[in-house]
Amino acid sequence: MKKVILAVSVILSLLAAACQPLMTPPAQVELTIEAPAESPTAPEETEAATEVQVTPEPKLTGDVSLTSEHVSVDYAKNFSIEYGEGYKLLTVLQPWAGAEQAFRYVLIPRGASVPDEAGNAMPIETPVESFVAMSTTYYPFLEWIDKLNTVTAIDDPAYVFNADIQSRAASGEIAVVGSGATADIETLVALNPDVVMTNAYGSVYDSHPKMIEANLPVVINADYLEESPLGRAEWGKFIAAFYDQEDVAAVEFEKVVSAYNQTKQLAESMDERVTVIVNTDYQGTWYVPGAQSYPAHLMKDAGANYVFADQEGSTLPLSFEVVFDKGKDADYWINVGFPADKASLLGLDSRYAEFKAFKTDHVYNNNARSNANGGSDYFESGVARPDVVLKDLVKVFYPDLLPDYELYYYQLLK
Repeated sequence: MKKVILAVSVILSLLAAACQPLMTPPAQVELTIEAPAESPTAPEETEAATEVQVTPEPKLTGDVSLTSEHVSVDYAKNFSIEYGEGYKLLTVLQPWAGAEQAFRYVLIPRGASVPDEAGNAMPIETPVESFVAMSTTYYPFLEWIDKLNTVTAIDDPAYVFNADIQSRAASGEIAVVGSGATADIETLVALNPDVVMTNAYGSVYDSHPKMIEANLPVVINADYLEESPLGRAEWGKFIAAFYDQEDVAAVEFEKVVSAYNQTKQLAESMDERVTVIVNTDYQGTWYVPGAQSYPAHLMKDAGANYVFADQEGSTLPLSFEVVFDKGKDADYWINVGFPADKASLLGLDSRYAEFKAFKTDHVYNNNARSNANGGSDYFESGVARPDVVLKDLVKVFYPDLLPDYELYYYQLLK
């Protein structure tokens, strides 16, 4: 998501910069693995979002325990955790789509020496106490381990849904440093954080090159490249490892896995499957997810037949006519951007009225939990709770399977 950059100018503290230890850039290791599919790049509408609807967050239940603090990575394809004598080695296998090098980080206890086995991996002392979050997707995972209070800076509050982060940013307790290539490096250096976590796209707009040049402890998080909903949620272990609490995150994650698979099995009981289309046209192009995409996985696991499930890739830029030809008779239509009602959707393009899903009142949007600034909890806590997202979709497609369940992220457009 492209964000409006709200820069905060803070005078550089020369003393703090001089005292900061020299950081080793993250190791870049040649890879031979196949690159994950590119992430969706469709632009987003700029209409005002709907006001947040207060609904209690579904609670995770279940007695899940671990026999060791050493955790495994079972669903995510893009990071690994290795344990050595007194250290952990984290590897981000593909920091951005098409990248040919991996980034490595060695996590060591405070005051400990960097082990020889770490090579040139970037050293990070743990547990971290000051965390700069350059993406809203990190917040729910910090909440898993009760460490949201360690966030000292964010990129932009405009798209934040989390009320605590919003409040602390508004009061000045959390610094706002902007995003991309225009991120306020001076402010970050003055903050002297233990970790600056950000994503990267392999473009000139990335912020991490300047951060590395400024000797900041920048860590690349590539959760958005995961195609599997559970794989994306498993990045909670990656974040928790910097606090030496990946075992705590693993317990929360296993609860998500259990709930997700239970709902998936429920959907598999349906003999007749509904058909679904997603997204809307934007300036003449209708971006739809391909078969190797996060939304396609969710729809499949929800027991639906996605009309473009036979198209390889992650994102497909199509014309209105192509989507209409294949999707005009689809039973359901989801993820239509910012519109909160059918009139708003029709205001974008009158041709939408010709879709069967529009005529039969089967248009659902994932903006039930959003605020006036455009912050969406679907793209925030939803990353950590694919079990709830999946349950929403099953409720939408097959309401009789979950008669007592109330939608959480989704709402019907009326």
